[in-house]
Amino acid sequence: MPLIPEEPQIHESAQGPRATPATGRPAPTPRPVPGPRTAATPRPGRPGPGPARPTPPAQRPHTGAAQSPSPRQENRSVPSAQPQIQLIPASADGALDAAEEAVDLLLETGRAPGDVLVLTTGEQHPWTTHEQSFGDAAYWAQHDARDDVFFADAAAVERASVRPVVVVALNGGDDDVPARVLPLALARAGALLIVCGDPQRINAALGAGV
Repeated sequence: MPLIPEEPQIHESAQGPRATPATGRPAPTPRPVPGPRTAATPRPGRPGPGPARPTPPAQRPHTGAAQSPSPRQENRSVPSAQPQIQLIPASADGALDAAEEAVDLLLETGRAPGDVLVLTTGEQHPWTTHEQSFGDAAYWAQHDARDDVFFADAAAVERASVRPVVVVALNGGDDDVPARVLPLALARAGALLIVCGDPQRINAALGAGV
C-alpha cells in the first residue's frame, strides 16, 4: 500500500530503478497497478468499475436457480379432491349441541357463515322449525342466498347444494339413517365433513358406503 502514492512521481522522473521494485516484472506499470486495486476494492469499496463486472455473472446463476421453484408451485396447485372427515363422539341427545359447538368453533376460526350446512337426522333444529313456518319457498331462498349457516333436515340433503363444510348431527333416526345420510352429506362437503354422534354408528356407516 505505501508504494501506491509514489507511482505518479516515478512516472514523471524515472521509471527504471524505482519502478521495478514497485511493479515487479511487467514494464508498463500503470496497467498492472489497477489490477490488484480492483481485486482488493470489492470488499471495502463497491464504486470501482472492476468489481461491478464480475457481479453480473454471479447473478445469472441465481436467476437460473429462481426458475427451479416452478415445479414446486405446480405441486402446490394440485387440489385435494376428497374432503376431510372429522368425528365428534356424542350421544343422540347431545349430538345437536355438539354440532352447534362445532359451528361456533368454525365461525370463531374465520369460517364464513355461508360456508356451513348443518343436517339433523332426528329432531329438527329450532331455527329450521321457525324458518319453515314462513313457507317452504322462503326457507329455501335463504339456502340459495348463502348469507348464513343453513340448518336442514337430513331427509332433504339431496336438495341442498355443495358447501365447504357440512356438519351432521346424528340426533335420532333409524339405524340405517347414517348409512343413507353420510354418503350424501360427504358429496356436498367441499372441504370438511363433521359428524357428531355415536362412533359405532358412524364407523359402521363409513364402512358401509363412505
